[in-house]
Amino acid sequence: MKSKSYQLGELEELVLMIVAILQENAYGVKVMDEIFDQIGRKVNISAVHTVLDRLEKKDFVTSYMGGASSERGGRRKRIFKVTTAGSKAIEYVHQTRNELYSKIPKTALGFQ
Repeated sequence: MKSKSYQLGELEELVLMIVAILQENAYGVKVMDEIFDQIGRKVNISAVHTVLDRLEKKDFVTSYMGGASSERGGRRKRIFKVTTAGSKAIEYVHQTRNELYSKIPKTALGFQ
């Protein structure tokens, strides 16, 4: 499955996987918080929104407006969902990383 169309930047890859993890709870602030919870990395909310917009333009995610909530002052959340193309991109990244890892000589990693 070698395809340049599935190549992602590191933050794009991370955000796409987090959206897949969160499913119907994937909105900007929650994605930002989950990145920190999962890997301890702080990401600016504007960077998350930029990446989500970029992923939507690439057709890796789609979005819709969720219902209003009182904790948000009646404002609605923009919810993101991974598309079929996004799922294929995740699989491509996973497969590619595993293939590359398997080609590293064990001695290069300090193993015998």
